[in-house]
Amino acid sequence: MKVWLVDLEAVETRYTKQWKTELPKLLKAHGHNVHIVNGGDTPQATTPGAFLNFGGTNVYKSKQLEQIAEAFCNGEVKDGDYFLYTDAWNPTVIQLRYMAELLGINISIGGMWHAGSYDPQDFLGRLIGDKPWVRNAERSMFECYDHNYFATEFHIDMFFQSFPELDRSKVVQTGWPFHYMDSTLTMYKGMPKRDLILFPHRIAPEKQVEIFRDLADQLPQYEWVVCQERELSKNEYHNLLGEAKLVFSANLQETLGISWYEGALVGALPMVPDRLSYTEMGLLPFKYPSNWTIDWKTYISNREAVKERVIDYMENYKSFLPSLNKQVETLNGKYFSCNELLKVLQ
Repeated sequence: MKVWLVDLEAVETRYTKQWKTELPKLLKAHGHNVHIVNGGDTPQATTPGAFLNFGGTNVYKSKQLEQIAEAFCNGEVKDGDYFLYTDAWNPTVIQLRYMAELLGINISIGGMWHAGSYDPQDFLGRLIGDKPWVRNAERSMFECYDHNYFATEFHIDMFFQSFPELDRSKVVQTGWPFHYMDSTLTMYKGMPKRDLILFPHRIAPEKQVEIFRDLADQLPQYEWVVCQERELSKNEYHNLLGEAKLVFSANLQETLGISWYEGALVGALPMVPDRLSYTEMGLLPFKYPSNWTIDWKTYISNREAVKERVIDYMENYKSFLPSLNKQVETLNGKYFSCNELLKVLQ
């Protein structure tokens, strides 16, 4: 069996850059014959507030489709081959299924779902919503996959709220392949901490950066940094995480959450709302009531409580470290290990 890895275009400051090398390495280490289907260099910078470029991503995917079609034409795709899409929201899977079925080649396909129109806070959900074309496209892509991979139960439940008629037996809950992250960040562990609080998320409406900025005004005794407002290299970003005591979230959209995991690995306490994927993933000491930051109005009503929680984390930082160790164990074991995906491929 050959695994055709249909990857996601790399962004220098995001995990997609590491996946370019780490995911093929992982699959090869488990004995798989891997062929990478990529679209070449990422065509353009990301659209502001998004994690890819809405024009460039289609250039990238079109080049991937060309490679897949040529592989069929050249007789390289065989019965039993597996196509793994690292982003399930890739319409080329429809053409892939079209070619395989018309040519009578028995392949399997898996896709890793990150977001879509079914999430009202995602770009697609906000700008396109539930228009029939996008919902039908997502429905078709889901049906093309033999295995639809989701990182959290929260994400699965949200997906099926929009598509209750689809077959749940085609779903696999598996952590994402961040098996390398713990060792990658070793050099940033144990760094001297300072009174630093980070906002490591995209600057987008669903991330509510305005709440973070207001807290910075309210609590000037601490240093507050919005990471995307600085042109940070990956090393500079990880240095900040290593020095920070706290990573803050008021997110209205999150199906996994990589930045708070990175922070936890290097000793930055997470402060996350009890909603979205945080509810199932986060331990009690690090979750605050969701209604404190549902929107600006509720934040203002609960601002004093939010401030008190921040002060508690900052002034009693060391007392939370035993809980942080347990939090890391939970995240490593279920959400940032792709053991279930590897079982499927075996």
